[in-house]
Amino acid sequence: MRASSDSCPQSCAGTVFVAAFLALLLVASISAQKNQANTASPPKYDLHTEAKMKGTVEEVKLPPKGSEKEVAHLLVKNGTDTVDVYLCPKSFLQDMGVSFSKGDEIALTGSKVKQGEADLILVREVVKGSDTLVLRDEKGSPVWNWHK
Repeated sequence: MRASSDSCPQSCAGTVFVAAFLALLLVASISAQKNQANTASPPKYDLHTEAKMKGTVEEVKLPPKGSEKEVAHLLVKNGTDTVDVYLCPKSFLQDMGVSFSKGDEIALTGSKVKQGEADLILVREVVKGSDTLVLRDEKGSPVWNWHK
């Protein structure tokens, strides 16, 4: 009869292997969740939350030089509220020859959406003076994807 200590190296090795495998799975799962949170998809235009508003541009937020494909947005004062208004990529604004400045009076049509905890408006159409800039079609799809 063999002593029980002879079987321990095999069963102990199996236990260590299973524990290591479970630890690896846990680390991979946590890493995947962090990556998923960091690459959260941008909010989608929702026709059900579309609204019109007027306001005054408080601040123009343009992406840094070299990031022209990133979205430009405005902080717009509407009564006592300040709303974060997402327009389109900076490069599309430049191609259209449109710019915004603090104090501009604008009217817009857009979809009220949430991104994480933040409320924002994805703009479909913005009017400044006598100029109307259409950023999305009637279904909310970006028109800057067509403009190449």
